[in-house]
Amino acid sequence: NTLLKKLDLESVVEVQENRFSTVQLSSGQRKRLALLMAFLDDKPIFLFDEWAANQDPKFKKVFYHEILPELKRQGKCIIAVTHDDAYFDVADKLYKMEDGNIQVIENWR
Repeated sequence: NTLLKKLDLESVVEVQENRFSTVQLSSGQRKRLALLMAFLDDKPIFLFDEWAANQDPKFKKVFYHEILPELKRQGKCIIAVTHDDAYFDVADKLYKMEDGNIQVIENWR
């Protein structure tokens, strides 16, 4: 329930008999529910591929400035593929793919 609230899902999803009450959600809400499941799996590596693309601006900020730093504090390895250059400051390392080649971007801050 704490995670449902943190992910702003408490008004649309409940846990009933160890199951979610619904999965009939918007694409952004479904992504947040999947994120909740990933939290519960507690794996050492998280891969997010354009995860914030369907999130509203408020929740994008929560994702980049609260959720990712919390995972980092827990010692998780986070790989986030994104075009959200407004949030590149959250990254420890920045890579760019161009024409099939990966480049390390230095001094982006």
